[in-house]
Amino acid sequence: MNEAETRAELIDPALKAAGWGMIEGSRIRREVIAPGRLVGNGKRAQSDIADYVLVYRGEKLAVIEAKKRGLPDTEGLGQAKKYAEKLQTRFAYSTNGIGLYQVDMHTGAEGYVNQYPTPDELWDVTFSEANEWRDCFAAIPFEDKSGTWEARYYQHNAIKHVLEAICQGKDRILLTMATGTGKTFIAFQLAWKLFQSRWNLSRQPTRRPRILFLADRNILANQAYNSFSAFPDDALVRIDPEAIKKRGRVPKNGSIFFTIFQTFMTGRDDAGNPTPKFSDYPPDFFDFIIIDECHRGGASDESTWRGILEYFFPAVQLGLTATPRRANNADTYAYFGEPVYTYALKDGINDGFLTPFKVRQIETTLDEYIYSTEDELIEGAVDEARTYTETDFNHIIEIAERERYRVQLFMEEIDQNQKTLVFCANQPHALAVRDLINQMKISSEPNYCVRVTADDGKLGEQHLSTFQDNEKTIPTILTTSQKLSTGVDARNVRNIVLMRPINSMIEFKQIIGRGTRLFDGKDYFTIYDFVKAYEHFNDPEWDGEPQEPVLVKNTRGGEESDKHNVSTTDRGKNRNESTEVPRPRTIKIKLADGKERTLQHRISTSFWSPDGKPMNASEFVERLFGEIPELFKDEDELRIIWSRPDTRRALLEGLAEKGYGEEQLTEISRLIDAEKSDLYDVLAYIAYASAPMSRRERVLAHKSLIFSRYIGKQQEFLDFVLEQYIKAGVGELDRSKLPQLLELKYHAVRDAVKELGSVANISEVFIGFQQYLYSQDIAA
Repeated sequence: MNEAETRAELIDPALKAAGWGMIEGSRIRREVIAPGRLVGNGKRAQSDIADYVLVYRGEKLAVIEAKKRGLPDTEGLGQAKKYAEKLQTRFAYSTNGIGLYQVDMHTGAEGYVNQYPTPDELWDVTFSEANEWRDCFAAIPFEDKSGTWEARYYQHNAIKHVLEAICQGKDRILLTMATGTGKTFIAFQLAWKLFQSRWNLSRQPTRRPRILFLADRNILANQAYNSFSAFPDDALVRIDPEAIKKRGRVPKNGSIFFTIFQTFMTGRDDAGNPTPKFSDYPPDFFDFIIIDECHRGGASDESTWRGILEYFFPAVQLGLTATPRRANNADTYAYFGEPVYTYALKDGINDGFLTPFKVRQIETTLDEYIYSTEDELIEGAVDEARTYTETDFNHIIEIAERERYRVQLFMEEIDQNQKTLVFCANQPHALAVRDLINQMKISSEPNYCVRVTADDGKLGEQHLSTFQDNEKTIPTILTTSQKLSTGVDARNVRNIVLMRPINSMIEFKQIIGRGTRLFDGKDYFTIYDFVKAYEHFNDPEWDGEPQEPVLVKNTRGGEESDKHNVSTTDRGKNRNESTEVPRPRTIKIKLADGKERTLQHRISTSFWSPDGKPMNASEFVERLFGEIPELFKDEDELRIIWSRPDTRRALLEGLAEKGYGEEQLTEISRLIDAEKSDLYDVLAYIAYASAPMSRRERVLAHKSLIFSRYIGKQQEFLDFVLEQYIKAGVGELDRSKLPQLLELKYHAVRDAVKELGSVANISEVFIGFQQYLYSQDIAA
């Protein structure tokens, strides 16, 4: 029997006999657990697919890995354990249809069993203590929008753990989920289960619960409100200042309420005294509160946001965050406790639910500035002895030429048709960068680049909404300061440009999350880093918890505690977006005439694994495309093969058969910044870390050697061939290109024969010179 026959004739009947698929509420499903890491050109690594997942009353209880009858019955045990760990099932089974091997993932006990347990037997072992609410929740299926909305395995795990915490009577619950992994989906399904089961604080199903979704930005509250559309219209309530003002009171009729902290903090009593609006509700009004992006201050002792949570103390409160415990969000963890479930950025990338990335580090000769009397002081009082650094630029000192130079650099680097986010120092800086981008763009669209900050209000929100629409290409670039660092679901972002310091690991991970969302044809995204933010990757706890507190620098260059960090500021807008705080007069400098032309820069590319560890280009390419095929044993053999058109063509065909076709090699050349290099250099770089040279550099280095072997008209012809090679690449050196090259140069083959001799002689010259082009020797 093959595996399919084994399953159909031996395993399926045995499961059916145990009641699976027969007893109400039991299901047998084949589950694609994870689609596999993105590996380039729209392809993925091998998927994690469980042969059988046994589901009862909405809970996944066991995984079965099946092998054909002729293999040992424990052949699939490793896979079964791996899948059971991911799905967090109590049991894993391996079978060949005859023997049945069972593993209890909780106790570690394993051994042969005679038959599959029934659904009730598995349920009773998994949930040894009965719980009425667990049974109620289990009776409510997920809302799947007619089969179009299915929970990923980690989302199912997160929902299960939160519901179990509720069943156990916990009133403060935390989920730590990487940006882009669907926290809003999880919030919706939790609300759906609670709403449909009529769970509430009385723990008696006498009424539907009142649930509050609390965010810190209107865009996040609006996104959540729209995502909850499956609920009845009269169940959803959007609490906003205009609605309160119009009604003269806070809305109380409904089941699912959405608002932002700032709305709840505003308000005045009849005497005109400040009175927060949340106090218009009784403390026990809400049964369940979801705090989105809770690390941004909701649990901070210094924050007035804490007052909201403490006021509604009877409610079960769920914090959602994308960031593991850091020194500057420890208060969040102290308030909510340890997360009941965590799904990290590296998990998302390795599973294939998030997109990998590379980093382009850009340094310029104006990353620091000391005032020179040849420069013109336009405004303010400059400290001539001070060295102004990145934290000072666009806060206390502005140099227009510097910003123009940096914008020009990344505009030349990026594909200007790709959606891009640019993070700037503050709102005025975002405005200036927007204008510079629009002055340099190749697009004719007036709204090619727009600013989206607090000051842009509803117009900015409209631009952002259009940007998020994957069917629309304009606007293509958004500039911002803080507003877009969290919670903005724009899936097709290909570039993130950092033009301001990123003060904390929390914020850095949030910004990285703007690019990690999946989109068709998006194999990776690129971070253009002007501010050395990549150094956050060097934090040994990039995707974990720190052993010691981590101090971060504030925007004035000193060391401050976490309460000054962007992640815990704000009782309204972010500090950099506040228009109410008076700013000191900015120093404005105009560089001396001609000085801008002397600015220089250095760009380097680094590759980072999902867990924040540096990789070389070869490792990154292997993660995207798989291992490079072993078609040559060393660089010398590669050089010999590449030096002849026939063996080169055979090598390229062999590479293509193994997944390294022309399209992939071209993409790799872009990845390693070798677009103007020969494909030989691309292969040598990823295989042997040999530094690539451009095709022009190769020609200049080897031209004298080539010309020492040929004379007169032959040199003239080869000079023409080399120019074509520089322009178009190694394809111009293929034997099939020779007739076209002769016609381009001499208009007809017979004219070429008159100049160069016989066709055989011309072919010999064309093939022979190539060994010198790739020779290690560069002297005549």
